[in-house]
Amino acid sequence: MDSRDCALELLVMLVYVAAWLCALATTLLPHWLTVSTSLLPVESYGLGLWETCVVQDVGVTECRAYDSLLGLPSYLKLARVLMCTSLAVGALGMLVAVPGLYLVAGCGGLGGSRTKRTLMVTGGVLGVISGVLCLIPVSYMAHLAVANFFDDKVPDMVPRWEFGDALFCGWTGGFLLVVAGLLLVSSCRCSQVEPQPAALQRRYQVMSTDVSFRKRSEYV
Repeated sequence: MDSRDCALELLVMLVYVAAWLCALATTLLPHWLTVSTSLLPVESYGLGLWETCVVQDVGVTECRAYDSLLGLPSYLKLARVLMCTSLAVGALGMLVAVPGLYLVAGCGGLGGSRTKRTLMVTGGVLGVISGVLCLIPVSYMAHLAVANFFDDKVPDMVPRWEFGDALFCGWTGGFLLVVAGLLLVSSCRCSQVEPQPAALQRRYQVMSTDVSFRKRSEYV
């Protein structure tokens, strides 16, 4: 492979890792949705997958984990499952794709090149799946916030949930996971032309020399 292709391949893997870390941060952040009230302007509340938090204007944050798993709303349970699955699939994709990098030694020969391409494609597909699994719960939570915010049945004085930092982090991580996966799959086209092994090259040189010698002998 060309050195520029190898550098691009390495850059895509770095984006892959950064996107996975964004998805991890999204899963752990307690501010998927936020709300502030006019009655208590010095406090705001955050809703996460694992806990709820109260943030005071002086910078003090108090969080409390959910008491019961069975008592959670269905959308929180679904978001937990999808985000954890996204992290697992993304981590598996990285583990599969790293041995397929052409900067990583091993798997020599023609069969090794095909194996590396297979690993790269598999890692890219897993990255795309991980990104989609990350985008689904983030987008659904945003949809719920928008639907409740513009619900005419809710009085104006009732506090409304709004987008938290975790949603923007999740959108970024999910989008980058999809992009990194697609780039890994498309980068395999750069390795379609497989170099001949040294033994085949030497054999070809010997055959070419023998043919040229025979031609000169016939002319003589």
